[in-house]
Amino acid sequence: MQIDRPGLIVADRWQDYQLLDCGDGMKEEKWSAYTLVRPDPQIIWPRRTSSPWRDWDGFYHRNESGGGKWEFRGKLPEQWTITYGALKFRIHPTSFKHTGLFPEQAVNWDWFSQKIKSARAADREVSVLNLFGYTGAATVAAAHAGASVCHVDAAKGMVKWCRENAALSGLGAASIRYIVDDCLKFVRREIKRGRRYDAVIMDPPTYGHGTGETWKLEDHLWKLLRETKEVLSDRLLFFLINVYTARLSASVVLNLLDSLLHESGGRIRGGELGLPIRNDGKILPCGIYGRWEPV
Repeated sequence: MQIDRPGLIVADRWQDYQLLDCGDGMKEEKWSAYTLVRPDPQIIWPRRTSSPWRDWDGFYHRNESGGGKWEFRGKLPEQWTITYGALKFRIHPTSFKHTGLFPEQAVNWDWFSQKIKSARAADREVSVLNLFGYTGAATVAAAHAGASVCHVDAAKGMVKWCRENAALSGLGAASIRYIVDDCLKFVRREIKRGRRYDAVIMDPPTYGHGTGETWKLEDHLWKLLRETKEVLSDRLLFFLINVYTARLSASVVLNLLDSLLHESGGRIRGGELGLPIRNDGKILPCGIYGRWEPV
């Protein structure tokens, strides 16, 4: 097994999104025509200016209990569309500060899309399992590249959002299975059904609630990985894990992938995902990734 130790990759090919400024626990982002300011726990450095945030359409105010709420002004719509190449996604500021899209993941979309396109050019069918699929950006990217995708998330609203994103990107009739289920329970049923997948995308939360069960990353991720191994095809194309908890390093994800796929050979690479900050040239770290691919 070849292991490339942690490195930083930056999502710097966006045309419809910009990270404008960061500091004092907040970030200012341009999402198409609209500017949002919201908190980010990684931003512990100060802003270069002491002036208040001014030209925003939406501002998320954090409260002392850890929650918060949006303040909107102007003519900010309830939702709008953002594009990345041929892909389109619905943006909607949610009550828990998210927008429905993690723009740093674009570097992963580009990576696995190229692998899928190369396989399809060689007349190979590619089936992708996307666990904790959220609003389906990765699902849409994989389907656009030519894969059939099984999108799994325990939240019915997120799966519905994925279907809407697929339709926006002209993929309403694409080969996508939309599954509302606990990821571990679903994988166990797929094992019994004998179904196999050529690639896996996994974006597990730190904490979560599935269909009647509580998810805790440190306690349950390895169990899920072991079960997921049983649904891998003999021609595995890639295995991607994204993790957002600050308690784990990229090396932990690399070690997990090595433990899971060591006998398969191949190459593992991992590190941080980042977004460039337009105002001062810094990079905002946005989680960690681990990738396995054949050599």
